[in-house]
Amino acid sequence: MKNNILAIKTNDPTTEIYILDNFGKTVVKKTWKPERRLSNELLSEIEQLIDAKCDDLSGLIVFSGPGSFTGLRIGITTMNTLAYSLEIPIVGTNGENWAADGIKRLNNNENDRIVIPQYGAEPNISSPKK
Repeated sequence: MKNNILAIKTNDPTTEIYILDNFGKTVVKKTWKPERRLSNELLSEIEQLIDAKCDDLSGLIVFSGPGSFTGLRIGITTMNTLAYSLEIPIVGTNGENWAADGIKRLNNNENDRIVIPQYGAEPNISSPKK
């Protein structure tokens, strides 16, 4: 029976990954400071946390912002890809109770299908150097 929910938050220097039950209770939690290695480390950290048991996932929750342009882009793109490939619902949430709000939305059979980052400001992208 599928009953675990993967939740991630990548908006600031500390990345948070959770496996939650359908009631929002934390089954497993991982936090770390990936610095500039988030894109290299995120999938392997998720895989280690769920112990390659993707069949147990019933939904995904991702913190949608505001926050770091790069961190949100990496986390949300990863989760959107997992939702699509595993054919499970995904919801984007924000605020202090982001995970609990995501549990409520998933339990109400909501599905964003694709989560769009909410950066809170225009991205600060450097101009190419000549």
